[in-house]
Amino acid sequence: MKVLIVNGSSHVNGTTMVAINEMAKVFECNKVEIEVIQLGSKPIGDCLQCGYCDEHGKCVQEDMVNEFVEKARAADGFVFASPVYYAHPTGRLYSFLDRVFFSSASADNYGAFNFKPGAAVAVARRGGTSTTFDGINKYFGIAQMPVAGSTYWNSVHGLRAEDATKDEEGLQTVRNLAKNMIWMMRCFEEGKKSNIAYPDFETGIYTNFIR
Repeated sequence: MKVLIVNGSSHVNGTTMVAINEMAKVFECNKVEIEVIQLGSKPIGDCLQCGYCDEHGKCVQEDMVNEFVEKARAADGFVFASPVYYAHPTGRLYSFLDRVFFSSASADNYGAFNFKPGAAVAVARRGGTSTTFDGINKYFGIAQMPVAGSTYWNSVHGLRAEDATKDEEGLQTVRNLAKNMIWMMRCFEEGKKSNIAYPDFETGIYTNFIR
């Protein structure tokens, strides 16, 4: 099994990475392969609504988005982590997620994420974690992804990396989150072995009320 973890922070070794590293320990102890994708400090373009991905199955902008979607097709679970910017995820992560989810869903009915567990992690000095957590979770809801939860909302607090290491409850929360994801992925794997089919969902109906 493999989990892709996206760090939406511009700081590779900041507070968000503290939370990611805590989850990584649990995954690795349970022999779950992980790959951490650092969005870094370079700008990531917004979705242009150009429709290119509908015809070609990938985004017209050649950057890390298309590479990530290809990796996502072979992954079993996902973690998207972000520091809090004015009570929401980083704009960089939002742009990344908009294009990743839209272009992958355009490629085929199942996309790269359907029926694979997803988890959001929010990191802040003090406030805004709940709305950041909610913002990321919305992507899972529209992609038929089961959402992994924990023993508290998935948040860690600290202004600097060394502060985040002292948030014992926050680190406990993300450790439990990793454990829950592993359990979910193992259950889905057993379902595949038992030939339990995916739901027969409908597609193709789009209601537009403005004519």
